[in-house]
Amino acid sequence: MPDLTSSRDATSLTTPRLLLRGLRSDDLDGFAAVNAQPEVMRYIHDGRTLDRAATAERLAIYQRQWDEHGFGLYAVEIRETGELAGFTGLAVPTFLPEIMPAVEIGWRLGRAYWGRGLATEAAQAVVAHTRAELDLRRLVSIHVVGNEASARVMVKLGMSLERETVQPDTGRQVRVYAMDL
Repeated sequence: MPDLTSSRDATSLTTPRLLLRGLRSDDLDGFAAVNAQPEVMRYIHDGRTLDRAATAERLAIYQRQWDEHGFGLYAVEIRETGELAGFTGLAVPTFLPEIMPAVEIGWRLGRAYWGRGLATEAAQAVVAHTRAELDLRRLVSIHVVGNEASARVMVKLGMSLERETVQPDTGRQVRVYAMDL
């Protein structure tokens, strides 16, 4: 488990290599670059990349989620360099109605940051914070079949396969992993 430090307002978490912080408007270009990578977006929603305008819309939604739910997505920043690697955090997976009510933990990192354990490190910090600070009893994570790297992160977090189903709006086969907190 990473050594994590949470700020008073819980808008940032630190791990040995990462700063998980609130999303800012100046993150737009970095997130647009991540969302423009076909390899990154292959297993996200319908697999299409997002342009800068669509990324701006998503960022606005992500920022509103903090106000609506008291939790949300964090920007993942490399502490040593200040580079924006992607995001991790919590969201309500309304795209999969059959599992609602639920809170999902998820992550998205740019291709240059894959294979270093950063998604696991970031997600572990979010799980630890959720256990310590939030009144949630359970987390889920949605694995699009084929995205085995993401499934490995779920297992490393201590999640177990709960069900297999189809995402209604895309027709994609998904697996729902879950864990009690």
